Amino acid sequence: MHNEQQYLDLLKYVLENGHKKGDRTGTGTISTFGYQMRFDLQESFPLLTTKKVPFGLIKSELLWFLHGDTNIRYLLEHKNHIWDEWAFKNYIESSDYTGPDMTDFGRRSLVDDEFAKAYRIEKKKFDQAILEDDEFAQKFGNLGDVYGAQWRHWQKRDGGFIDQIKNVIEQIKDNPNSRRLIVSAWNPEDVPTMALPPCHTLFQFYVNDGKLSCQLYQRSGDLFLGVPFNIASYALLTHLIARETGLEVGEFIHTLGDAHIYSNHLKQVKEQLSRKPTAGPQLKINSDESIFDIDAGDIVVENYNPQPAIKAPVAV
Repeated sequence: MHNEQQYLDLLKYVLENGHKKGDRTGTGTISTFGYQMRFDLQESFPLLTTKKVPFGLIKSELLWFLHGDTNIRYLLEHKNHIWDEWAFKNYIESSDYTGPDMTDFGRRSLVDDEFAKAYRIEKKKFDQAILEDDEFAQKFGNLGDVYGAQWRHWQKRDGGFIDQIKNVIEQIKDNPNSRRLIVSAWNPEDVPTMALPPCHTLFQFYVNDGKLSCQLYQRSGDLFLGVPFNIASYALLTHLIARETGLEVGEFIHTLGDAHIYSNHLKQVKEQLSRKPTAGPQLKINSDESIFDIDAGDIVVENYNPQPAIKAPVAV
């Protein structure tokens, strides 16, 4: 089966079989529980072609995780705004914020033009302050112990930390048949202090016939906006870890818990399903640097010819 068809079939399945559910954001969803997709990374790189998915944002976010960074300044320096909303929400709910009332900012900005304009102005000022003011960035740019912290600096009870990424790379090299090639982002002690508790909670590697496969368990998946990013991000991670350990790539297996379509994404999903996928792109890594030092500019996709992007609001 064509890699992308796996994802399109999931959208169709949820539209036809999903249950209406409320959710944390108040938006409402159509949801199903438990679904699995398999992507053959030898066939192509699974970046969707039925809508444009910005690969630049995916690779800079993944490198941010791999650096162990949890402050949005690095992302803003790479013109990546996908984590801004959570940091900005923390700021406007703080006593330091003195601008116009941004209550219910996520939804009001969609229906109130004046509010949306004020929101954009305040958020632009926020982003600029993160980039230019070290003290402000330290106070409001940090998202808590999200993915990067858990992957690279898991805090131990007796002091010190565990670097899960370095550990799993060494384990793959030393004992590729291990059934413990696991990295977890779900740290119950840290969940209450995170801007957004990890949606992609745990991943496991598997080596067979000189090929590295990766399975992700994702507790919660925004199928229209988030999951296309997750598919490409973990496919890229599998390529990077395979390269680091001298292996070829095998499969990326994506297992979802609560797989949902937000009620205000239904029109966009139907538009995407009306499109036909084309041949997927190929990934090229033009560097000999390690996974921890590689530059985003050295990671490219070739022959990527997607159909136009389809915009939709983010539920915060």
